[in-house]
Amino acid sequence: MMKNNIAFITGATSGFGRAAARRFAQDGWSLVLSGRRMERLIELKEELTDVPVHIIQLDVRDEEAVQQAVAELPAEFAQVKLLLNNAGLALAPQGAPQVELKDWHTMIDTNIKGLVNVTHALLPRLIETGAGATILNVGSIAGQWPYPGSHVYGASKAFVKQFSYNLRCDLQGTGVRVTDLAPGIAETEFTLVRTKGDQQASDNLYNGTTPLSAEDIAEQMFYIATLPDHININRVEVMPTRQAWSAFAIDRD
Repeated sequence: MMKNNIAFITGATSGFGRAAARRFAQDGWSLVLSGRRMERLIELKEELTDVPVHIIQLDVRDEEAVQQAVAELPAEFAQVKLLLNNAGLALAPQGAPQVELKDWHTMIDTNIKGLVNVTHALLPRLIETGAGATILNVGSIAGQWPYPGSHVYGASKAFVKQFSYNLRCDLQGTGVRVTDLAPGIAETEFTLVRTKGDQQASDNLYNGTTPLSAEDIAEQMFYIATLPDHININRVEVMPTRQAWSAFAIDRD
């Protein structure tokens, strides 16, 4: 293991981000953990006592706050090797005609603008790190495969996929790697957020099957970020074995 590896993780207060913090801590990485819920960040820092941890209460949608947070990173956390763009959400599982416009805007502002804000702020540091530095963007199978109720969420994750590919082109020669990690169904707080707290809807989604766990995805993240410097995985699409595609829908008389 290389010393002084530093990971900057957005959305570290739950789900994939929290699991990733724990997984990278197991390997001795120093962590910059950001999220909107300060109490959860404090709890996670108190848990991960074996590695240096810097926490930032941060809404990635706030461009100025993101720039300030990166500019004010303590010296011991400044040489970021991994940017894990995990902050994101889905809202409004109803069909597009039933959705409130503000929910679309929230997804665009978080999943697209937030990711862009953090990436742009950290690019100089990642380029300075050079070989082995990694930008790992959390996409979704929804960015590749349409389904009813995905509307702006799926479109935002399609942006993540194409942005990742385009970054690869622009960063060629810097040593910085870029990956779009696209999970399928995973049991986290995702559906609770999407349904604005409907626990029954969340339970129904995962009942009777075997979804991915946050730890499953964290293990993929760790694998991608610790590959030899000359290897770049462009995209990983991972589903549970019990999830697959459905037939095309056909409207009939």
